[in-house]
Amino acid sequence: MAQKDTEPFPSLNGTPPSARPMNGSSNTRRRRKSSGLGGDPPGDSDVPALATLQRVTDASQRPASPADRPARRSKRRTIRRLLSKSKRLAIRHTWLAPLVLASFIASLYVVNPVASNPISACLFLSYPISQAPGAEGPVQYGKGGRDFAFVGFYTIVLSFTREFIMQRIIRPIALHFGIRSRGKQARFMEQFYTAVYFAIFGPFGIYVMSHMPIWYFNTTAMYEGFPHKQHEGIVKAYYLLQASYWTQQMIVLLLALEKPRKDFKELVAHHFITIALIWCSYRFHFTYMGVAVYITHDVSDLFLATSKVLNYIDSPIVGPFYFVFMCVWGYLRHYVNLKILYSILTEFRTVGPFELNWETQQYKCWIAQYITFSLLAALQAVNLFWWFLICRIAYRFIASWGKEIEDERSDNEETEEDVEGEKKTEANGTANGAPRLLVNDEVPRTPERGIKAEQPGSIASRVRQRHQK
Repeated sequence: MAQKDTEPFPSLNGTPPSARPMNGSSNTRRRRKSSGLGGDPPGDSDVPALATLQRVTDASQRPASPADRPARRSKRRTIRRLLSKSKRLAIRHTWLAPLVLASFIASLYVVNPVASNPISACLFLSYPISQAPGAEGPVQYGKGGRDFAFVGFYTIVLSFTREFIMQRIIRPIALHFGIRSRGKQARFMEQFYTAVYFAIFGPFGIYVMSHMPIWYFNTTAMYEGFPHKQHEGIVKAYYLLQASYWTQQMIVLLLALEKPRKDFKELVAHHFITIALIWCSYRFHFTYMGVAVYITHDVSDLFLATSKVLNYIDSPIVGPFYFVFMCVWGYLRHYVNLKILYSILTEFRTVGPFELNWETQQYKCWIAQYITFSLLAALQAVNLFWWFLICRIAYRFIASWGKEIEDERSDNEETEEDVEGEKKTEANGTANGAPRLLVNDEVPRTPERGIKAEQPGSIASRVRQRHQK
């Protein structure tokens, strides 16, 4: 009877009554190995466990399968991780993104390499004019909207070549000559690349002009036989590749990929005027004049960039070369350009037709004369401003007789951070004795991004502390 009276109701956790100890017999109690919380209790299987109640309050929000939700989270994390790594890689190696984009566009043509493929307009010249049977001479090309695709694609290609040459070829040269300041490294790489580009396209432009009626800056031939709607392939390729270069340079300025100079506003104005001249001259068939203006800028820019490179490496010939540069700049940018401006006032009306006819694409008229003169005069005004700075640099160089020539267009090359970084790299040399330099395309490594934490006392930490103050 006593045993019957003490028989309790069945336990909620499934323990049989016979396994439960009697009152006063605590020494026979078994130690429970695990808790039943979180598992499905016997009986009503629709009632969730206590741990589940804390996560899912609404039965309609419960996943269909317990394995689905962790799998989706893992995929999202993987995608985010890949995107984060890709972003850091693109920032660290700035040439990688344009290379991938250009390769993707080229692969679309390789899949179907025929002239009817729309992507062919990106890689090759469009609008070839079929020649008559038995005709000799190079193929002529017309103009049209597909030429924008050509300019856009080679803008991407030039973006790749610029970043790749600067980072992989020119930076080791800067280190070889002991240029350790990050500011000077950036300036040296920019000017070295500019010299490389114009060392190619300067002679190329002279070669193109030698096969045209305008050789050697024959202004009368610019207006004879107008309009010039058709060109040889080499002339069209040169013109559009130059348009791609100046478009790419404008993108560099607008994205602030280069450190702004003191003459940043004048430089932006110069690029806008140049692009406007390129488009107007190509659209309205003043390409003969455009080729001449191209050459006056390309050759003078070659000597300008080379003189800056020689100045950065402290070359002993920087003084004589700067004098040669001044002669080339004065002749091409001022004498020849003023000669072209004078021809617009005199020969523009008298040589060739002078009328506006949209059907025959005859655009050499009074409004074209005003627009062309205004744009070239604005370009000449910017060149005169730079000529003043060039002459002032020469005066200071002669006055100091042999001291380093300072670029009037640039701010101070070595900032406080650059000097501190250079001292730190000299103090913390690597095992082989060569200091490690922080390159421009390295990504700041912060704990929040899950990468190596910045060292105390580093440039980044000092800058952050300065901003916090």
